[in-house]
Amino acid sequence: QVQLVESGGGLVQAGGSLRLSCAASRTIFRINAMGWYRQAPGKQRELVAAITGGGITNYADSVKGRFTISRDNAKNTVYLQMNSLKPEDTAVYYCNLAAGEYDYWGQGTQVTVFS
Repeated sequence: QVQLVESGGGLVQAGGSLRLSCAASRTIFRINAMGWYRQAPGKQRELVAAITGGGITNYADSVKGRFTISRDNAKNTVYLQMNSLKPEDTAVYYCNLAAGEYDYWGQGTQVTVFS
């Protein structure tokens, strides 16, 4: 079993920045991808950004040029640097790890952007 622990959410003014972190409880082999999803009230969960085991990144159109996903394999951690935040970025952000046939989720961290 793997636990994913997220941190870094909070309250920020529009235009500001936050950095989310997601640490896995142990080293995982054969990672398909790690990513960040978000869910706003009344909306479906959506992919924000993902990074494959080979380091290929993918972003939602709404965050391209503002968010950057990265990974530190030595620390079993994935990061999401969020710049130029907008009120519409407000959501609970969830970390996801896909490895083989397994799919793990973090508990979520709240990001609130006020104008």
